[in-house]
Amino acid sequence: MKKLIVILGGGESGVGAAILALKEGYEVFVSDGGEITADRRDLLKKFNIDFEEGKHSVSKILGAEIIVKSPGIPDTTELVQEMVKKGIPVVSEIEFAYRFMGDAKIIAITGTNGKTTTSLLTHHLLKTAGYKVALGGNIGTSLARLVAEGGYDYYVVEVSSFQLDGIVEFKPDIAVLLNITPDHLDRYDNKFENYVSSKFRIIENLTQEEAFIYCIDSQPITEELNRRKAESCVFAMSASKHDKLGAYLEEDHLIFNYEYRNNEQHHKIPVSEVSLIGKHNMVNSMAAVLSSIHLNVPIVKIMKGLKTFKNAPHRLEYVAEVEGVAYINDSKATNVDSVYYALDGIKQGIIWIAGGIDKGNDYRQLEELVEEKVKGLICLGKDNSGLVDFFTGKTKQLAEVDKVKNALEVAREWAQPGDVVLLSPACSSFDLFDNYEDRGDKFRRAVKALSKKVKVTKS
Repeated sequence: MKKLIVILGGGESGVGAAILALKEGYEVFVSDGGEITADRRDLLKKFNIDFEEGKHSVSKILGAEIIVKSPGIPDTTELVQEMVKKGIPVVSEIEFAYRFMGDAKIIAITGTNGKTTTSLLTHHLLKTAGYKVALGGNIGTSLARLVAEGGYDYYVVEVSSFQLDGIVEFKPDIAVLLNITPDHLDRYDNKFENYVSSKFRIIENLTQEEAFIYCIDSQPITEELNRRKAESCVFAMSASKHDKLGAYLEEDHLIFNYEYRNNEQHHKIPVSEVSLIGKHNMVNSMAAVLSSIHLNVPIVKIMKGLKTFKNAPHRLEYVAEVEGVAYINDSKATNVDSVYYALDGIKQGIIWIAGGIDKGNDYRQLEELVEEKVKGLICLGKDNSGLVDFFTGKTKQLAEVDKVKNALEVAREWAQPGDVVLLSPACSSFDLFDNYEDRGDKFRRAVKALSKKVKVTKS
């Protein structure tokens, strides 16, 4: 008789887990308290997977031998607590997928910020080197669906704290921890230390056979490491020089000091050979390169991948050069920390476009960078009072607009050849746009239109 597995949640991770469970011979039931999207509903029907939506059939769910829970469902919900009381194993989708991966290697990447960029870059480096590699997890396709597809020797997996909360045996060959800053604290009893512990679950099953790559610039990481012993081989990254095995940034070069068993490698890569911008992205690049070196990718192929990589949209995305001025879309920078990284990473003079719904921002950490680098601030939003009040007198020029087109008109007037026009809002987008993607897309289209207009005028 087949074992019953219940999948709680009909999103990407839930449907992926259901497909893998069916392939592995389980009786599968998917239960979603909300509405399942039409494409996922059609997929479940295609595989003849039993499902329900808009409710939970508790008696059937509690008859399961194992439950795979969506990361979006908190452990504190009444239904989950009932499962735990009954002794039914409740695991995350990445834990379930891991149990069927065989000899394939996993590079698991987490952190409060930067995990998407690092996952994309790591995947790109391995793929351009000719490895059979898949990219999934918290980004794009679920790990379980990728495992069900098969045919991969390597999996680059972006993992969130919510996914890590449901692991038991999950043991990546390479675990990357980029940084930890307060986030999602409502899921962790509003205790930062609980969130830190959640992130550190990525290394709890590691041994000396696996690698742990972490950033020593993140104080919560170094403090937690001092409290516990990492059983894995450890590599440290930093934007400053250090004497540990790993990588650091020094005088516009990424320095790599790698030693593992009989493999010793030392490399010096110019920042100019990396397509990404900003110190934080240099650390992200270090993580991807160290992971690739650990998997025996030749440095020549790594260098090629670094130059050809294109980041996900809206993350310091180069759009175009118009009249000698570079236009960069960093619409995802919805907080002050992200803007700091953007301003710090750009060497040229900057025309900065910011604004939206101010979330009580403290702009003091940007003050020095703005005074040093920003030639003009264009406030794009319905209410720009926070930006205007703080930066008046701290930048040479300041303007307020409520349309992207108008922002570019002002930017074109102010910018000189060699400057950068940077959309890095520091605010959420919902006053004028549907979301940060909509804001970035409109900026990109406006820049492309300006580029065409300039070419037509010149011809």
